[in-house]
Amino acid sequence: MSETVRTHARVRASELVGRNWLNTGGKTLDLEALRGKIVLLDFWTFCCINCLHVLDELRPLEEQYSDVLVTVGVHSPKFEHEADPVALAAAVERYEIHHPVLDDPELETWKAYTARAWPTLVVIDPEGYIVAHLSGEGHADGLAVLIPELIAEHEAKGTLHRGSGPYVAPEPTSGTLRFPGKALFLPPGRGSTAGNGTSDGGAAAGAAGNGAAGKGSWLVTDTGHHRLVELGTDFHTVLGTFGSGVRGHADGPAAGDSAVAQFNEPQGLVLLPEDVAAKAGYDVVIADSVNHRLRGLSLADGKASTLAGSGVQRLLESGPARVDEDAAGFTGQLGGHPLDVALSSPWDVVWSRKLNAVVVAMAGVHQIFSFDPVTGAVAIVAGNGLEGLLDGPAHEAWFAQPSGLAEDAEGNIWVADSETSALRKLAIDDAGTVTVESAIGKGLFDFGFRDGEAAEARLQHPLGVTVLPDGSVAVADTYNGAVRRYDPANRTVSTLARGLLEPSDVIVDHTHSAGSEPLLVVVEANKHQVVFVPIPKEAQQVDEGAVQTHRPKSPVAPGPLDLTVRFTAPTGQKLDDRWGDPTQLKISSTPPELLASGGGTSVGLLRTLELSPDVPEGILHITARAAACDGPETEDGEIPDHAACHLYQQDWGIPVVLQGDGDTELVLDLRGMD
Repeated sequence: MSETVRTHARVRASELVGRNWLNTGGKTLDLEALRGKIVLLDFWTFCCINCLHVLDELRPLEEQYSDVLVTVGVHSPKFEHEADPVALAAAVERYEIHHPVLDDPELETWKAYTARAWPTLVVIDPEGYIVAHLSGEGHADGLAVLIPELIAEHEAKGTLHRGSGPYVAPEPTSGTLRFPGKALFLPPGRGSTAGNGTSDGGAAAGAAGNGAAGKGSWLVTDTGHHRLVELGTDFHTVLGTFGSGVRGHADGPAAGDSAVAQFNEPQGLVLLPEDVAAKAGYDVVIADSVNHRLRGLSLADGKASTLAGSGVQRLLESGPARVDEDAAGFTGQLGGHPLDVALSSPWDVVWSRKLNAVVVAMAGVHQIFSFDPVTGAVAIVAGNGLEGLLDGPAHEAWFAQPSGLAEDAEGNIWVADSETSALRKLAIDDAGTVTVESAIGKGLFDFGFRDGEAAEARLQHPLGVTVLPDGSVAVADTYNGAVRRYDPANRTVSTLARGLLEPSDVIVDHTHSAGSEPLLVVVEANKHQVVFVPIPKEAQQVDEGAVQTHRPKSPVAPGPLDLTVRFTAPTGQKLDDRWGDPTQLKISSTPPELLASGGGTSVGLLRTLELSPDVPEGILHITARAAACDGPETEDGEIPDHAACHLYQQDWGIPVVLQGDGDTELVLDLRGMD
């Protein structure tokens, strides 16, 4: 029995309550209908990169145990937009979720199961009792131990019922594009039609050869079809496709119907300078997000290659938390061959003239990386891996799922930092030193739709960014369905366009294909299209308010609060104590005055906090980390050489309200229960 995940208490599972069910063919499910199955509740929200990681972690288990295991996604939204049932249905389709999903917009089921973080997993046995409660990512190995135990136990008791589950597939979305992610302009002479014909042939290719390519073309990541599509400047003419359209990872010929190359939800892409491309042997770098890799595409011969990334998600393979007690992380080059370096959900890429490298928004670990196409060197540019909004020197800064990048005329890099609903900037000096600054945004749980002074302006989960001809910055404000503008000169925010369906990227079009004035090109993901949007002479001023994520507040008493984060290494792993205590807590608060003492970063998973009686409520930001390694111990009790190591991490934002009869203890589960 795996002591890691099994709870010894017999706790009856609460009923599943929400607004609606998806992927059930219109049927409403309850626990009685699921009796006899092992039920895995996955509390998620579709903005959350960690939740998307868990979806992929669970796929092999769902396939292997399809006759006994029923996964139920409980969608408990963080952002206002995520409570929209139409947006949720699109997300379920976009991420190819093949299990029932409960729409829980009021967090009723979330509260019933005392979930405190996205993602949270709860396992219910065939008799309807909770047997496991897990926070964060990386629990597939523990579940792979627990599920066979439950199968054996309940087959012996006669309480396990084998057979098909309640999943019913929805009607698929059709069209050339399916949830496109990002777009890239290919100038005349750089597109596939510039070579000896790597298009998909037919009339479209003929049209391109007769002058359409003279205007250039657009390369779009057709994310939902796991491929790239080259479009003419009308956004309708298909000039070529790259990738077989089958989810996976494979290099080789990528062009047209004979493609064997495979991608897995590709996102950002960048065209290398011609001299760099000539040395590297490929033209385009692609953020292949779910493969956790950077890929290369040669437009001359239509071949795809893998440039960096082992395919193993970073943090699930890493050693101990590389952060010192002042929360300063490691920045600089990562050793080893680029194909041996672990990446995590690269989401966008841009060429940096100052760094002479591709800059990568590494959404899965809340950091900014770089990749040198000539040498293959991979480096961490900014971010210490902690999730949140903190400016300063690159190695101390916090990001939260950076998802969009753009370079300005001075060589600075603008960042759409999605989970903090923020616009950030990497200010790069002539020596290559990076400092992180914030233009818009307040924190992890602050968002809205408000123009005006940047300090009070609000975005909602932006995914794209570009620099306009006048030096101002346009932002794809995804969950507000808008394109916003930030003016660095006077630090104000305005709205350029709205009424869009989850715009995921925005680019300036200088081709004058639709008139004499430059236009914006917007990737409208949930409408499965790329469109032109004019840059208005007079921008709108919108104020629909600032919002905070509303979650249940925990009553706590002023004064000492004893914090315990419980963690037990999975069966077959041992805490990695080769560099000292392999566990760590990072604690801060909003407002900062809430914590009289006990904040900061230090080793260990136990700490006493002192809460100020002068602050009535706030949020405790808690990050817990623990490192463990595989394999049996050697005779002297040491971890064997070359053991695979894993970093477990969870970030909590715990809303608290101070009252005299509140709790004096706070217990969180990173891994394991009593």
